[in-house]
Amino acid sequence: MNLLLRNARIASESSPDLLSADVLIVDGVIQKIAKGITAADGAKVIDCKNQVLCPAFFDAHVHLREPGQEHKENIATGSESAINGGITGLVMMPNTSPARDSGAAVSAVLESGKRNSRIPIYTSGCVTKGRDGKEMAGIDGMRAAGVKMLTDDGDTTLNSSVLYRAMQYASEFGMFFASHCEVPELAGPRALNDGPTAYKLGIAGSPACAEEIIIDRDIRLAHATGAHIHIQHVSSKMGMETIRWWKSRGDVKVTAEVSPHHLLFTDEDIGDFDTHYKMNPPLRGKADNEGLLEGLLDGTFDMIATDHAPHSPFEKSQEFVSAPNGITGLDTAVVSLYHYFVKEGKFGWDTLVKKYSAEPRRLMSLEVPTIAEGQTANLTLFNTEATSTFTKDFMKSKSQNTPFLNKTLQGRIDLVVLGDKILLERQ
Repeated sequence: MNLLLRNARIASESSPDLLSADVLIVDGVIQKIAKGITAADGAKVIDCKNQVLCPAFFDAHVHLREPGQEHKENIATGSESAINGGITGLVMMPNTSPARDSGAAVSAVLESGKRNSRIPIYTSGCVTKGRDGKEMAGIDGMRAAGVKMLTDDGDTTLNSSVLYRAMQYASEFGMFFASHCEVPELAGPRALNDGPTAYKLGIAGSPACAEEIIIDRDIRLAHATGAHIHIQHVSSKMGMETIRWWKSRGDVKVTAEVSPHHLLFTDEDIGDFDTHYKMNPPLRGKADNEGLLEGLLDGTFDMIATDHAPHSPFEKSQEFVSAPNGITGLDTAVVSLYHYFVKEGKFGWDTLVKKYSAEPRRLMSLEVPTIAEGQTANLTLFNTEATSTFTKDFMKSKSQNTPFLNKTLQGRIDLVVLGDKILLERQ
């Protein structure tokens, strides 16, 4: 495939400025970047006026529900949802049914990924057998099958001794730990933040300290064992500040992520029991939104991750406390981050590329794509002049449990290229 992208504005993690140039791709490799490139015979030419060309995005926290809950999502639909959102790689969480806690389980799902996905699919593995927090999972077998990230995501590994021993053991293999932080006795029904909205709706709230206590505990365990700990989907300002303090010490390997929904929404958005805003950790207050954005900009948060968590309409239509937690994000993340942050000048394309393309790949020890001569094409073209309306037909996920359902936002993913293949092209 020969492809010439004319008049592109090229984004990178290293500069807030966009480079205006043509980009020539030959047989899946970026051959030339310059102004006024002449198209070779047979080359496909796309005019990229008013469009931003980015290294394609990567999501390090995704639930694709395979095996066991394929009525919500599977690898085929989830990976197409990712492509629809400009994403060319992702990491699945292991809280499936059965849990992904052995080399055999890991190998099976990775084989499914090779058969059913047009993009690279990676998986994490459980810290404990069955995610029950009592006994270490088959860590060596999962390592041999390619696992780098260990997590009991969906729940905290509550037994500190088991987690401590797992950290000692797995760190020798270069594996790292991702932590869902929550004291279940404090978190209660996990329905929404403990505050005025919970009181108004008559629902027991989940206080932020239920999350913050485990953030501190798990970083302390990593400090004691020399492990690398990655803190998932942080929702509170104090949680961010705890991570910032530990990072400032310089003697512990800690990374952290923030999700778009925790940057964008508050518990007040729940309104009259709207379950599209029900997630775990729950949405908190405006001060938390502002603190999380501050942490993203100052480097406390290394990356953005969606925690894409699909559920069927029937499940989400239950009454608020009984409805499952979770929001989809693969279709909507890049457009929503552009609409609410990049377009508004709250951060630039360099931040978006760094936090949602480069750093998630670095976490997984993967090659980071750049738009440079000699590099394999791995890129997304974003149209700043067009809009996206997130109808069921537009989104590719099997589930549409998102607050953006039927809403229109500024910006649109128009092209996704991986190697010598055009994965997505919109006219």
